[in-house]
Amino acid sequence: MSIVITGNPGVGKHTITQELGKKMNCPIVDINRVARNSGLFEKNGDTNDIDTDRLAKILEQEISRQDIVVGHLAPYVLRRDQVRIVIVLRKSPYDLVSVYMDRGYSDEKIKENAGSEILGVITHDAIAKFQDKTFQVNVTGKTVAESVDDIMSVIKGRRGEQIDWLDLVRGPDSLKGFFAD
Repeated sequence: MSIVITGNPGVGKHTITQELGKKMNCPIVDINRVARNSGLFEKNGDTNDIDTDRLAKILEQEISRQDIVVGHLAPYVLRRDQVRIVIVLRKSPYDLVSVYMDRGYSDEKIKENAGSEILGVITHDAIAKFQDKTFQVNVTGKTVAESVDDIMSVIKGRRGEQIDWLDLVRGPDSLKGFFAD
């Protein structure tokens, strides 16, 4: 069964997974690349819509027991029996806003993605689907090597972290910066 790395856009999934793959000598299956190569991206404003049912069927053929699978769509396109462990990378929403601005995201897309991180949407969906196979790792302020070491510790049996960004964004006007009016 595969190791899965997921999380919101901008947390470092692909960069960290590349190093993890080298360290573990495992092939990587990039969910976005599979979707793109299969012609499943459909432009919708500044986002891409994907037929997750079709993508799930394609991934059944693409994933082996030795792979590291990476992508924010993992909770929506993989089955529980396909995965050994799911690592949800988490990053401070304040840091993510900077990443999204550097990527040229619209204000709406910035709020949507940062708000998703604050609320832990991907974490919630991963836990709902994969249950006790799901662990969180906070990558805020860490190097790629430190993040890989933390992931390796979780893979070897150490429990992940409990991350709640709501404490970080408390205050009368703090949430307004992350959510649409």
